[in-house]
Amino acid sequence: MNIYQILKQSQRLRISDGEIVPILSGCENAHRLLVLIWSQLGDFDNLEYAWWWERESAKLQAMGVTIRAVGIGNAASGLKFCEYTKFPTEWLFVDPDAQLHQELELYQGLTWKFPLLTTGQNAWLNLMLMCAGIGSPGTLAEVFRGYLGDKQAPQLIDDEEVIHAKPLPPLKGSFFKMAGGTGFQRPFELATLRLRNMTEVLSNWSTYVPNSAYLTQRGATFLFDSQGNLLYKHCDRGILDFARDKSNPLSFVLEEDLSKTS
Repeated sequence: MNIYQILKQSQRLRISDGEIVPILSGCENAHRLLVLIWSQLGDFDNLEYAWWWERESAKLQAMGVTIRAVGIGNAASGLKFCEYTKFPTEWLFVDPDAQLHQELELYQGLTWKFPLLTTGQNAWLNLMLMCAGIGSPGTLAEVFRGYLGDKQAPQLIDDEEVIHAKPLPPLKGSFFKMAGGTGFQRPFELATLRLRNMTEVLSNWSTYVPNSAYLTQRGATFLFDSQGNLLYKHCDRGILDFARDKSNPLSFVLEEDLSKTS
């Protein structure tokens, strides 16, 4: 399977203008091309991934990394996603029925069929099982990391930043000093950001998830050089498994020597 050729030949709806265009349009001269294949745009993984993109966006831009993303959803979910995450609408494309994910043979998640349940109800039940770690290796450990902290990860919330994550009261970043200090991911810090994302999605569920049939479908990350050669690949094996390096999800590109020509 030639991943680059599949992506190059794929056309999807672009959020910025609603046009059906090749997802790699405008990437012809990219020194490094980062392609994010996302699950449902209402999936917490993707909101968290986009948060990391925003955090590192200046560095990625300075390094000349071109980014394209394809998520499961429609125009409305794409616009809502970009509004919340600040991810550029010009870079986001939507695939309403996960056809690209199937072409790339990505993990569909649990697809157990339960009698008397609709397709959407089956997907919900399978999703709940995956949240419990069934058919989703590493999910529970990653959930606990959000609560326990991670000294290998950077501090996520600046001391002066105020986080609104209902039903919690507004929390200032300096609050997390009491949970362990500064300069690394403190206990409850990541969990608070995830709670904020959960509140956002559940408050706008029908917009983010227009079709619940694909709730369990997982995504992938691909990094290519200027010739379309695959430099890095990570295929999600479960919920919250969107990155190989959980402590710093974009380390694979930030730590690469991009001064080398392809």
